[in-house]
Amino acid sequence: MKTKLLIVDDEPGIVDMMRSYFEPHYDVLTARNGDEALQKVSAAPDLILLDINMPEMDGLTVCRKIREYVACPILFLTARIESADIVSGFGVGADDYIVKPFNLDELGARVEAHLRREQRRQNNASVRFFGELAIDYSARTAVVHEEQISFSKREFDILELLSLNAGQVFDRERIYEAVWGLDGDGNSDTVMEHIRKIRAKLGAHTSHSYIETVWGCGYKWNG
Repeated sequence: MKTKLLIVDDEPGIVDMMRSYFEPHYDVLTARNGDEALQKVSAAPDLILLDINMPEMDGLTVCRKIREYVACPILFLTARIESADIVSGFGVGADDYIVKPFNLDELGARVEAHLRREQRRQNNASVRFFGELAIDYSARTAVVHEEQISFSKREFDILELLSLNAGQVFDRERIYEAVWGLDGDGNSDTVMEHIRKIRAKLGAHTSHSYIETVWGCGYKWNG
């Protein structure tokens, strides 16, 4: 699936120029005014190029309205260069400024840089570090000292449940329901065996005890 760009500008010539430039590499959406931009945001663009100087609803207002709901980078297109305008733009949630007239190749490089940064941010958000242990929830891998630990699907599901809720105590029945579901054909004793295997695999790489037994209650993550 192509990365999706939303271009918002009230000047048809600029919109057409940017669309022609970006379309070979991106899925390009366009809007000619603020109201249309608000509608196109529902398509979940990966980056927004937003003109400030639009009639009726300017880019600052559009950015202010959508920023709470849109996490993607927003780059302002503007002929304004006053520092007060720049401060206002960053204040409502802009990520960068592109001053008109601009070089298309420079604009393209800025767009690529912001998309790469956003991808790194999203990737990092799926990884958590617990001392020497790194868990990548998207890739479903766990690594200690650059050595990957192999877990079965159920083992990783338990690891994920406990580590994402560090400090919270889960009894065996709750773990079983969360991982196997209510229609599982085993019982909560299965959880004990899986916990034992997880501990053994972690213990082969680190001396830290990540899964703590809370006697009479269940298990909790000790990150």
